[in-house]
Amino acid sequence: MPETGYRLMAIHAHPDDESSKGAATMAKYAAEGHEVLVVTCTGGERGSILNPAMDRPGILENMNAVRQEEMARAIEALGVDHVWLGYVDSGLPEGDPLPPLPEGCFALADTEEITRNLVKLIRQQRPHVIITYDENGGYPHPDHLKVHEVSMLAWERAGDADYAPELGEPWEPLKLYYSHGFVFQRMELLHEDLVAAGLTSPYAPMLERWRKNPADIMARVTTQIDAADYFAQREAALRAHATQIDPAGAFLASSVETQQRLWPTEEFELAKTRVSTSMPETDLFAGLDTLEEK
Repeated sequence: MPETGYRLMAIHAHPDDESSKGAATMAKYAAEGHEVLVVTCTGGERGSILNPAMDRPGILENMNAVRQEEMARAIEALGVDHVWLGYVDSGLPEGDPLPPLPEGCFALADTEEITRNLVKLIRQQRPHVIITYDENGGYPHPDHLKVHEVSMLAWERAGDADYAPELGEPWEPLKLYYSHGFVFQRMELLHEDLVAAGLTSPYAPMLERWRKNPADIMARVTTQIDAADYFAQREAALRAHATQIDPAGAFLASSVETQQRLWPTEEFELAKTRVSTSMPETDLFAGLDTLEEK
């Protein structure tokens, strides 16, 4: 391992995505001395107020500033670095038929322009590992789908010396992962624990929807990180996003201690690699220790 640790870049669509997808893993690596950078592509300006306690005057009208403040608190809780990519939230289209996306939003932004911006960041930070979303965006929000598209392009182009040399010295990341923050088996265990305690489970409707369209994410998972010691930091980061996280909702329904006992890991899928590694993995940096210091 380099003397200064490895470098990790996590690319996310909105503020709060970093706290619900791999947050404890990022906090763990940062605490261990690695450099962790969260890239947030949009400001979350079109996010709804999902926490009733925050539905009060002055919040919706100033959503951009509010979400920037929330993000700063979340980043502090996780102990990582952060940069805004500077695009405008597309919002989640709803209705049948779906309405058109708003002009000037991230999902409609020029793909080449976004890719160049990411390549510049990659060449500046020189990450060994990148975390992003799968081809379904984790869920099919247009901004998440765009994050997947531009992340994969940046992965390919950042190390190409012929591509945009004005953006900095080429840097070739070594591994790229998809984060899988929503796992049926984990949710089912947490649901059963609440029911056994005689409590109402907010997971029930989510599990019901899942059963109608089953997809076993665990069949795709290659890498599980034991990050239980950092679940409290993950919860603090989630709570920082007060407009988006309802304390009575699924994200906070189970205590840190219960989550540590029932499901102490976070899940990832190794999608691209330029180094050899053995499956299953327990470390996003697995296989890098055989390389010369970079």
